[in-house]
Amino acid sequence: MHQVDVIVLGAGIVGVSTAVHLRKRGLSVALIDRRHPGEEASFGNAGLIARNGFCPISLPRRSADLIDIALKQSTAFHCDYGAMVRLAPWLRHYFRHNGRGGIQHLARMMERLRAQSAREHHVLAARANAERFYRKSGWLQVYRSEATFRADERERHYARIFGIDYRELSGGDLNSVEPGLKSRDLTGVYWPESESVSNPAGVVEALWRYFIQEGGIFLNGDAFALEQRRLGWRIATARKGVAGRQVVVALGTWSAGFAMRFREQFPMAITRGYHGHFRPRSGASLSRPVMDVDHGYTLSPMEGGIRLTTGLEIADRDAIANPIQLERAEKRVRDIFPLGGGVPDAPWMGSRGHMPDSLPVIGASASRPGLWYNFGHGGAGFTLGPLSGRILADMITERDAGFDTAPLSPLRFLT
Repeated sequence: MHQVDVIVLGAGIVGVSTAVHLRKRGLSVALIDRRHPGEEASFGNAGLIARNGFCPISLPRRSADLIDIALKQSTAFHCDYGAMVRLAPWLRHYFRHNGRGGIQHLARMMERLRAQSAREHHVLAARANAERFYRKSGWLQVYRSEATFRADERERHYARIFGIDYRELSGGDLNSVEPGLKSRDLTGVYWPESESVSNPAGVVEALWRYFIQEGGIFLNGDAFALEQRRLGWRIATARKGVAGRQVVVALGTWSAGFAMRFREQFPMAITRGYHGHFRPRSGASLSRPVMDVDHGYTLSPMEGGIRLTTGLEIADRDAIANPIQLERAEKRVRDIFPLGGGVPDAPWMGSRGHMPDSLPVIGASASRPGLWYNFGHGGAGFTLGPLSGRILADMITERDAGFDTAPLSPLRFLT
């Protein structure tokens, strides 16, 4: 039995960042995952570190969008009707949290988090020799309709309040940012303070290797084998047993189910997404992530080609993959960008967990001493991962995180 100070369950960017920060503070740490680090949602995202993102996840309400979803023609949303029915309790929480006051609260909190996110990425990247993956080229949202552009005004409203730079573009101005776009009839918003990476999995791999170099321990094991003992926690892995005084749950979409073992319930909605890689046509290039807001997909230049990530699929996390959205998105892309042939790899699928108030869960368990949570980042897991790890490490080592973290506490969901 190997004894450590902290066991971290989950080796996505949130778990690996938490483990790195705890190790930097001199604690002995064992990182446990059933797979290699960074192979779940941390692998398949758009690689974006967005400076904007102050409003909750946008759910379709317009009749035209709902009809497209019902007819299974939508690119932005795809749903399994059974999963949608099971989502009803979460939707009640969502609408309760997202009145005017709730959105203002979310915007203020997200501003505090996003203002620090890029810096925390670079702090860890400098130590882990991962700076080569980062690009300070901003990102671009494009709109095909005036209605969709107007619907996003609230995001720009908060950007103006917080002093975040953005630029509204059309036609030739769009092509000055991304020459490869077919910009006719498009409106765009360019966010120059955002960053992106060319290989999200490479970033996680570099952070994990740094963690190992600094004396951290990584073992393959099933998080659900964790047991609470009188003086702490114990888990059996494929190689050896590990005991620790404290444990961190950073299991992404498995976190809420894990917490139920200890009779703690968190209202989490799970969405799925897909990606595939493509080559640009000869002479075309892409310099930064570009999101087609009307159709929900994002194009990102990656080391393996141009990554096309889809909109949201509402389905049970472990249901059979259905990459129909990827096929639809590929057709939509060709309207605005000269996409070439696909790279011969299988479509990737991953899942994300969304809390109804759109804030992550970071903090101590309400009922189990030594149990800590770090999950529920929605679509911002890659952006917020290093910062979330630092915040939780501050909590565990009783340091000041630099701002009020009460809005992130697991206690907010106690009934």
